[in-house]
This record gives sequence, C-alpha cells and structure tokens, in this order.
Amino acid sequence: MNTDEQAVWGSEDVSSGKDAGDENFPVGSLLISRRLRPHVHAYYDFARVIDDIVDTDRLDAQQKIARLDAMEDVVLGRRTAPDRRDAQTAVRVGRTLARTGVSTNTATDLIVAFRQDAVKNRYDTWEELEEYCRYSANPVGRFLLELHGEDPKTFAASDALCTALQVINHLQDCADDLRTLDRCYLPRPWLEREGVTVDDLRRPYAVPGLRRVFAALLDRVDELNRHAVLLPRMIRDRRMRMEAAVIVGLSKRLAARLRVEDPVAGRVKLSRADVVGAVAGAMHTLV
Repeated sequence: MNTDEQAVWGSEDVSSGKDAGDENFPVGSLLISRRLRPHVHAYYDFARVIDDIVDTDRLDAQQKIARLDAMEDVVLGRRTAPDRRDAQTAVRVGRTLARTGVSTNTATDLIVAFRQDAVKNRYDTWEELEEYCRYSANPVGRFLLELHGEDPKTFAASDALCTALQVINHLQDCADDLRTLDRCYLPRPWLEREGVTVDDLRRPYAVPGLRRVFAALLDRVDELNRHAVLLPRMIRDRRMRMEAAVIVGLSKRLAARLRVEDPVAGRVKLSRADVVGAVAGAMHTLV
C-alpha cells in the first residue's frame, strides 16, 4: 500500500467485533434460507464496519469520510482494499451484490448516512430525521427484499418498518449517543417546545418534558408501524414473510415498552416473552 493509500485506510482495523447478536432485530436469522444467509451476513458485516468507522474516536471527521469514500470505491470496484478485516467487508459485499443482482445503492446509501453522521450531530425537524433514515435504515429492508426477488411494491411498507426501527433505536440510545458521540437525533424544536434541552439527556432519568418528546416520536413510530403491518402479506417468499411479520411484531412491542420505560435511566430492551409473542403472532403468515 502506497503512502496515499495508507493515509486513507490508516494502520488499524476499526471494526468493533460486534455481531448480529448485539442488535434488537438481528438480520440473517434462522428464518432466512441457508442459501441466502451468507449474502445477508456479508451485508451485515459491511454495515457494521462502516458504522464503526463513523463512531470511532480514533479518526477525525475528514478521516472518517475519506475511509467511507474508500469503502464505497471498493464496493463499486473502483479500487482495491488492503488485506484487513474491516476493508475486506467491502470486497465481500461487492461480490454479493454482483452475484445476486441486488442494487448497489442498498450498500452505498448506507455510506451516505454515515458520511452525514461524521459531520452532523443535531436535528431540527422530523423531516430531517426521516431523510436520514432513508439512507441509514431503509436500504437494509430493500436489500433483503431484492435478495428474495420480491416485488418493488413492497418497498414502501418496508421503508416504514425500517424507519420505525431506526427511530426506536435512536430513542433507546439517546442518552448514550449524547454521552459517547455528542450526537442527538431528537428534533431540537420539539425539545424547546417542551421546555427541555439536549443536555437533559445527561440526567439520571427522563424529566417530564423529555417524556413528552419521546411520546411524540413514538406517535410517529406507531403510524409507521401501522403501515408496516401491510408488509408481510405482500411478500411471496414464506420464510421472508415470517421474518417480516416477526420484526413488525417486535417493533410494535418495543415501541410500547418505550412508552412506559425510561431510556435515559437504562436501555429499554425486549424480553423473552416479547420475542415469543412476536413469533406466535407471526405464525398466521405461514398459511
């Protein structure tokens, strides 16, 4: 690797070592067919690494963007990657996209979102947040649907589900994101309207104004989930239909938990009963 390439890629792997088990809704579950699972894992690994790039404290904003640009170039076949775990995830996802015919923007759109994370740490409107989710979350659902050969008519309901999941994740991590990354996705005017500020997320628990902001965001999530309910019945592949139905159920259950539990005091999580209930509720999609 020449000096210019060394400056871009750096000298160390930035991957965190997290895996699908660290997520609320792990992709590549047993509901995905064995034949397609390696492609899903390749996509997941790539997404995890570019997320790690933007969240590391070992790179400044411009270094993060340069590394993300390089990952995009590898995915699109415009440059080679060093023989290192994090960079090689871009090679593998590029091969997956080429072999399956899934759109390259299901990978490169994620990079658009993470470039934004490198330079933007506050949001002023719901529309800004939705636009971020368009790139940070919606491509994941579209990747899975394209991989299964589903009709593009499924995309709108999938986008609603993925945006709901992303906003839920922002609520779960609101205090930690501010503390570790100085990043907050809660719209600032919504906070101001309720007489609170971003710094109220540093308290040991959510004050009433914050609770009202959470409730307003969850109202939007509930609306998205009502649209997402349509997704399973639109999917032809039985296993993917079941996967979608389970995730819709989990999304609704976690949103309900966030209504009554405090994400500032501690991360709100799904219970085993939530998972069992979501799976049981999805069984009707198999008939």
